[in-house]
Amino acid sequence: MGKLFAIGEVLIDFIPMQKGTALKNVRSFERAPGGAPANVAAAVSKYGQKSSMISKLGKDAFGDFLVETLMEAGVETDKLFRTDEANTALAFVSLKENGERDFSFYRNPSADLLLNEEEIDPSWFEEDDFLHFCSVDLVESPMKQAHKKTIKAVTEAGGLVSFDPNVRLPLWKSKEDCRKAILEFLPLADVVKVSDEELEFITGIRNQEKALQSLFVGKVKAVVFTKGAHGAELILRSEIYKSNGYSVEVKDTTGAGDAFIGGFLYKVMELNTSSSNLESTLHLHHKEILSFANASGALTTTGFGAISALPSKEQIESLLKG
Repeated sequence: MGKLFAIGEVLIDFIPMQKGTALKNVRSFERAPGGAPANVAAAVSKYGQKSSMISKLGKDAFGDFLVETLMEAGVETDKLFRTDEANTALAFVSLKENGERDFSFYRNPSADLLLNEEEIDPSWFEEDDFLHFCSVDLVESPMKQAHKKTIKAVTEAGGLVSFDPNVRLPLWKSKEDCRKAILEFLPLADVVKVSDEELEFITGIRNQEKALQSLFVGKVKAVVFTKGAHGAELILRSEIYKSNGYSVEVKDTTGAGDAFIGGFLYKVMELNTSSSNLESTLHLHHKEILSFANASGALTTTGFGAISALPSKEQIESLLKG
């Protein structure tokens, strides 16, 4: 059985105790561990597969908290480096009445952006491993180069690469810088997950069907198109599989997309998927993979935060049974 490696940001989300309040008016926040790649690693581990986080944290209390949190979630933390050159990243979140979010980030730079390519050892990766990454840490930094080396190493080892752009425009100097970085890394992935809110921005194409097909560049074999409460689509080069979402009482959508792709990758790993059988596995098992992923994402919105709101595998299976 392989292992999922996730590379990128690990941070603290400060979640407001009040909904429907502008960030400047929020009086109190609750600390929640987060960072999209870390959320995915935690989901995969919580559901029963091995995962490991590659990043860098500050030598501070927030860094200590995040290491402990990931360890409790079953994520391997031996590739979480520490530095006193920068602090652990923080994100303050304001919640609208429907649970949607606005972000304000504190990282200029944060410790994660200081992970450098010399700290990445290609011998970590084997043929049946997976790598998951997002776009937040693809800003010009040592971490961007660490991503390139890691992706190359996993690919050369024969592993599978998953990319969720997870657009966060406030972290970029310009929208075009963000889009350019996403398009640079897109061809390096086997699986690409994109949301309905991001598709037109990333592709520059208004027509949804044409936009989705335009994502099949380079190595891309599968596109996972998420539509929030309306479910998701799995698009292969010659087939499209649609799935419905689940109706739940939403408290906070933070980490829902990460829980979805974490559930998706968990099921793909459980089915002993490799680069050689990825498309056939998705074709044969699309229904169970998408159902599990949708349930994982939906149930995460019923709690606050990301890692702290992840459901158990048993809760997911209970929802699937109806």
